[in-house]
Amino acid sequence: MSAIGIRGIDHVVLRVVDLERALGFYRDALGCSLERRIDELGLVQLRAGAGLIDLVPVDSPLGKAGGGAPAPDGRNLDHVALRLETFDEPALREHLEKHGIAPGDVATRYGAEGNGPSMYVKDPDGNTVELKGPPDA
Repeated sequence: MSAIGIRGIDHVVLRVVDLERALGFYRDALGCSLERRIDELGLVQLRAGAGLIDLVPVDSPLGKAGGGAPAPDGRNLDHVALRLETFDEPALREHLEKHGIAPGDVATRYGAEGNGPSMYVKDPDGNTVELKGPPDA
């Protein structure tokens, strides 16, 4: 059993070229409901069962951080968030460092269950993985 205690996928962040086309697919065709929208950041969050799918236009403030538009030389997955059972920052840092993984800073971020602690790490291929703790009490 893992010392981290993953509960499941909290959310996935997709960088999209055409937000309306993406909404047509995820909201209209697949039936995901609008959770919240923060236009000044370029963020639309859709409820997908217990988790969220975040849509970030590539030309928005959040989307620009991922580089070029999705293409062979640009990525469309910003990060995947794994919901942890608990979030013991010192123990988590110790565990990650033991495995040669540089732990990121901890911040409060919104996820499928609300605001809670999270930390970003990189996988061996440079993909970002968010380790998301339980919602704040």
